[in-house]
Amino acid sequence: MAIMDIFFGVWQILTLNVQPVGDELDEETRERMEQRAEMLNREMTRLWQEVEERSQEQSSIPWASLLLSALQHWQFWAIAGVLVLLFGLCWWLRKRSREPEREEESSDSDVEEEEDEEEDDDADDPRRFFEDHIQRRLQNRDRDCQTVRDIMEMLIFVLQNVLSDSSFPVLEKAIEVGSAFEGWSPREEDITYRLLVPLKPPRGHIFHLEPGRMWPMRNFRIRVELVCTCGMEQPAGETRCFLHDPEEEQRRNEGPSILQDLCTDSYLDVQKTAHYFQMFVRCSWRVLPLSAKQRLTVLPSDRSCKFYVTQGQEKRILIELLFGVQEGDSDIFLSSQYTEAAYTPSTMWPESCAVAEMKFFRHIASQAQPDSFHLRCLQLCVRSLLGRDFSTYTLKTVVMHLLTTKPLSHWHRRRFLRRLEDIMGYLQSCLEKKCLNHFFIGNENVPEEITLPLELRMAEPLNLFQHLVQDPDAHERAQIEFDELLSRLDRLLLRGR
Repeated sequence: MAIMDIFFGVWQILTLNVQPVGDELDEETRERMEQRAEMLNREMTRLWQEVEERSQEQSSIPWASLLLSALQHWQFWAIAGVLVLLFGLCWWLRKRSREPEREEESSDSDVEEEEDEEEDDDADDPRRFFEDHIQRRLQNRDRDCQTVRDIMEMLIFVLQNVLSDSSFPVLEKAIEVGSAFEGWSPREEDITYRLLVPLKPPRGHIFHLEPGRMWPMRNFRIRVELVCTCGMEQPAGETRCFLHDPEEEQRRNEGPSILQDLCTDSYLDVQKTAHYFQMFVRCSWRVLPLSAKQRLTVLPSDRSCKFYVTQGQEKRILIELLFGVQEGDSDIFLSSQYTEAAYTPSTMWPESCAVAEMKFFRHIASQAQPDSFHLRCLQLCVRSLLGRDFSTYTLKTVVMHLLTTKPLSHWHRRRFLRRLEDIMGYLQSCLEKKCLNHFFIGNENVPEEITLPLELRMAEPLNLFQHLVQDPDAHERAQIEFDELLSRLDRLLLRGR
């Protein structure tokens, strides 16, 4: 009966007390197992003593001696088996206690996650080269972003004060745009930090926005007009009207003037604006305290203000200032940025979604999990481009569409390869259909946090691949480049280059 009691106790340990427990209950379970083991040892000791006493009493009977010998061998293996089971059970529970808790997902998601874990848990996986490479650069990029913010805050402050008593456009706080601030720069070794400086009309002036045709976005001309301010509420200390006060008109004509210096035929000129602000930045830099330790180099540019800030002997930060006029109270601006057209008139300001795109990625970052890899996926795909028929904006558009149609919880590191497959699959499907819709035009999936002009929200979707429909040769070239893109992406994952 003693032996049966022991094995009944072991059976209870192995069946009734083995439960999937978390960290809080593991210690209690282990204590209970230790108590069971001590009880088992006591029972085994008592059993041995009982068997030995009975064997001495019945030593005269031959079969009792044989039975005792067999029992000793049998009990030895029983004890060994029980100890092995207890050791294995303790190891299993300890391993379970170290595993992090995971949220339950659908059965399909569970299967996908298990497969991804098997793919990504290999420490020798060559894909880790790219992941580790970009992770090492994040800290440096964040520090440089803050440096750029500090520089721009000081520059804008100086320029605002220098131009405050002139008829030049009013500068507002610069808005961070572009891949560097969005977090996915394709060339980490040569980042351009772009900022858009909103322009407001100076006192006594007004901007009229005249839209042109849309492809892929509309082009605008910005007509500058004088307005009567006699009946308007004036800023403190200002009582004169440019139109009806001779002294004020003379003063306006003698000093810097938006109409005389920045316009062509009353239309705001992109190139004149860029050249004047290049001069202002160069002069303003001299009064900044950081100019004693950092060197400014203004670069030639027709539609922006581009300059290097050199720190020490080698560290250089490339900053580009774009200028823009806001469409109403929306996140769409008329920008001085370059267009894909071979020639863009200097009085033409293309419609830009740069601010809306920045707000979109910030919205995604606020909703996504901390280990989300959506920016890394975009960065890797763009880095693999050859730069002919597919543009950076094409892949950026694909990723934005997927981020609003695929759950953000599916963009974590374990599913890195699957999301890359989704991006390439979406692009291939668009290529076959010759249709890739613009993300912000006629798209119901644009987050509500982004403010768009009504005409863009209500417009028909705009096909960015319309040229493939019209040009069969372009479509054939795009298909060849897609195959090359897949090959380059594969090489980059496997070899890191």
